Amino acid sequence: MNPIEMTPETSVEKFSGLDGTIVDQTDQQLDSPEEECEDTRDDDGFELRHGSPFSYHAEESLGEACSSVPSGASIRSIIPSKAHPPPRMGEWLQIFSGWSHPERLMAINELIGLCEATQVRHMMQIIEPQFQRDFISLLPKELALYVLSFLDPRDLLRAAQTCKYWRILADDNLLWREKCKEAGIGYFSAMSNRVHRRSRNSTNAHTPTASNSDVPNTRWKAAFMKQHYVEMNWKRKDTRDHKVLKGHDDHVITCLQFSVNRIVSGSDDNTLKVWSATTGKCLRTLLGHTGGVWSSQMSGTTIVSGSTDRTLRVWNAETGHCLHTLYGHTSTVRCMHLHGKKVVSGSRDATLRMWDVEIGECLHVLVGHMAAVRCVQYNGHLVVSGAYDYMVRIWDPEREECLHQLSGHTNRVYSLQFDGIHVVSGSLDTSIRVWDVETGACKHTLMGHQSLTSGMELRDNLLVSGNADSTVKIWDISTGQCLLTLSGPNKHLSAVTCLQLINKFVITSSDDGTVKLWDIRTGEFVRNLVSLSSGGSGGVVWRIRASETKLVCAVGSRNGTEETKLLVLDFDTDVVKSEPSVKLEIVKTEIQLDYGI
Repeated sequence: MNPIEMTPETSVEKFSGLDGTIVDQTDQQLDSPEEECEDTRDDDGFELRHGSPFSYHAEESLGEACSSVPSGASIRSIIPSKAHPPPRMGEWLQIFSGWSHPERLMAINELIGLCEATQVRHMMQIIEPQFQRDFISLLPKELALYVLSFLDPRDLLRAAQTCKYWRILADDNLLWREKCKEAGIGYFSAMSNRVHRRSRNSTNAHTPTASNSDVPNTRWKAAFMKQHYVEMNWKRKDTRDHKVLKGHDDHVITCLQFSVNRIVSGSDDNTLKVWSATTGKCLRTLLGHTGGVWSSQMSGTTIVSGSTDRTLRVWNAETGHCLHTLYGHTSTVRCMHLHGKKVVSGSRDATLRMWDVEIGECLHVLVGHMAAVRCVQYNGHLVVSGAYDYMVRIWDPEREECLHQLSGHTNRVYSLQFDGIHVVSGSLDTSIRVWDVETGACKHTLMGHQSLTSGMELRDNLLVSGNADSTVKIWDISTGQCLLTLSGPNKHLSAVTCLQLINKFVITSSDDGTVKLWDIRTGEFVRNLVSLSSGGSGGVVWRIRASETKLVCAVGSRNGTEETKLLVLDFDTDVVKSEPSVKLEIVKTEIQLDYGI
């Protein structure tokens, strides 16, 4: 008789045990492993043989036995453990260990097939850790750093959470130096060289290795994180708490310079004022010009100003003393560019002059334009000028020779950019032209604006232009294509007066009384940094100047609706002085970066 087959007498109180014996449900339990292991044959006489513990018949008997167990029946009252293993488990393991590799694989496959999902998951939890290897910790440090150098900063911060050794590697100073280099932060930012003077002679390595020991005093991860916090402040910090610097009465601020913590404003009231960007106090007023100041430049403690009185003056910013008065022009000095100890000035008398600001002498006179010179650029070697005669000229100032006359504009030239390779000119004819410095050829004519291009800024091949048509455009000067137009529902409502590039942002000001922040990569509007209450009824932002952490705005009006003043907005990461909401945002952002949320 089949051991699993039940008779009417045993159907209630007896059922087949897993080893083929008949077990009384009420009076007998399989508590003794010794009792269970007395016979190695089942009631059918099938012997558990070497090499096939799960033969077809054995599986069938096992399946039938399990299906025959009445609900609520208890086969074992003791929970399996090392002290109390399941019956015959030791014998089974001994048999398993004696099999060949193919036999073991077959047995495992059969066993997995008999398991439930929870049991398979248990196997995975036991097996998977056996195949996990910390390959980063096994590599030499140089190779480990090389592998980590391919991660972006967010993933590096995640990796630092893995273990102590990964934290040491992920915090490696040279690794973060490369991340700062990729992002143009710190020493690698043109605006931040002053912060890293001790690292000016560092080598440029593409792969961080332990042998590179340059810039030992620079904490590159801290520099990277600080830059991130500063960017968050530009995007979200409350700008209502700003410094207000009042001066120049109700006159127009015609020119503005900002370097480190010193601000210099020039006005048509014939004066310049030197301000502290930290305290907001007027440090000194520079008196001497007898006409309105319409142009200025600053480098270190040297200030140079140009006026309608036809002179230039050289000032010491620390003392306020006028060091030199430069005579020679016969009309208003409308533009200038200071490079080193030399300054080139352009005048409405149609000439340009080069001066030595240390000795106060005129070195060269450049003659050739037929109308007022409106803009000038000087890189220490060549001079580029744009004028109301529709022409752009490239000069060798040492030989007082015009190398190229760039003709093509059909109206006055108002703005220039010059990087040593390209000249970019903006005109009242609505076009922007890109010229080759070596040949003087026009490479591209950028069309799209509808009015005067009043301001431009060039970074590598990326050109940002602001126009009187209220739009700002971003161009690729290598192809001549317009990449983005900063417009939409949040665009300026009047002429763009000034613009500046700061890291990942474009800052623009307008006659509509606003200063706007844009994302340079996407062209998306970020927010209004300044919005005058008199905007739209006369309030104007004339000029803006910015550093990585501060923004200076010269505001006023033409009809008396807005008082002439300077606004200073600080976006530095001094948490003590930050708004509570900004502190929270900084902490939240750090957590997001750390965990990749």
